[in-house]
Amino acid sequence: MSEKMKGWLIAAGALILTGCLVFGGVMTMLKWDFKKLSTVKYVVNEYLLTESFDHIEIKADTADIEFVPAETAKVTCYEQKEMKHAVTVEDNTLTIELIDTRKWYHYIGISFDTPKVTVCLPQGAYGMLSIDASTGDVEIPKDLAFETMDIRLSTGHVTSFASASGDVTLSTHTGDIRVEGASAGSMDLSVTTGRVTAADLACKGDIRVTVSTGHTNMTNINCGNIISVGNTGDIVMENAIAGERISIERDTGDVVFARCDAAELFVNTDTGDVKGSLCSEKVFLAQSDTGRVDVPKTVSGGRCEITTNTGDIKIEIQ
Repeated sequence: MSEKMKGWLIAAGALILTGCLVFGGVMTMLKWDFKKLSTVKYVVNEYLLTESFDHIEIKADTADIEFVPAETAKVTCYEQKEMKHAVTVEDNTLTIELIDTRKWYHYIGISFDTPKVTVCLPQGAYGMLSIDASTGDVEIPKDLAFETMDIRLSTGHVTSFASASGDVTLSTHTGDIRVEGASAGSMDLSVTTGRVTAADLACKGDIRVTVSTGHTNMTNINCGNIISVGNTGDIVMENAIAGERISIERDTGDVVFARCDAAELFVNTDTGDVKGSLCSEKVFLAQSDTGRVDVPKTVSGGRCEITTNTGDIKIEIQ
């Protein structure tokens, strides 16, 4: 290596070291709060809701949405100055919608913060809840109930403890879904990449879980049918009881039962084991192309059909 090249490398190293020291000094002064480096200005806007409403419709872009039980109905928006949410009550519907008034130069900047919409509502039952958002998390407490719930996100987590008398649809492309301690007419839970966690649920109709890539955990479930379709990911079910049918399809992933039951069970996987325990006897039709099959030799009960290409099958009755 030439002396000239060594000189350039030493100079470059010195500049990098100086930059790191300056950055470290500045961040130490800011107590390592990256939000203080933001060039995007945020404001807090509060809207008191004096008119009555039953239905709630929210259309957001990039914002976390949280529902909070409170004595007074209001909406608090922590938002960018040029990206404010319009809050209106009309035709018995509370509508929250993003109004983007940014000019081209507003896109030039740095932001380490996340907008947030907080909806404070008195405890009780409401009508339709509809949320359509691009990026952000949604949280709904158990103190609220709805007739129907339809929540669709592109990127974000959905956490719901709220019940509904009718249909519940929760969908996110990239993110997790957690539903717990609730009842509904039916539930449709769908993720492209993420985990689905369902616990302590009661449904008159079906619980349907669709996963492209991600694990599914279902605990203490009581419903008409449990239907789950997925590409890659395990599904673990504990104390899951369906009055009619449990139907599971997976390309890659294990299927695990622990004290589960239904009038009929159908499981089909390409690569993965099927194992666990059921609560009552079944007539088993089990087949694996390259794995071992170990199921009870019972001759009474509903049909239990299990098929896997590569994987073992081991079921017992408890």
